[in-house]
Amino acid sequence: MKRSLLCAALTLTLVCPGFAQPAGTAPAFYIVLNSLTKRCTVADKTPRTDTPNITVASDTIYKTRAEAEAAIKTLMPCKQ
Repeated sequence: MKRSLLCAALTLTLVCPGFAQPAGTAPAFYIVLNSLTKRCTVADKTPRTDTPNITVASDTIYKTRAEAEAAIKTLMPCKQ
């Protein structure tokens, strides 16, 4: 019985990948600091941490671009 349920769930996941995924993801915006130019920008994708000159200026994930742009003005690393 357990095996048949597991097989059914696995089959649905493989055959209908959209069925197993959440309905939608909320937009996320990040503030990223370029250490060479000392400028902060808003990114709509998760910043890569393996790039040597790019760092995340804030640990906060913003729901809208406007919130992130307003936060840039208040962050200390972005004011330099």
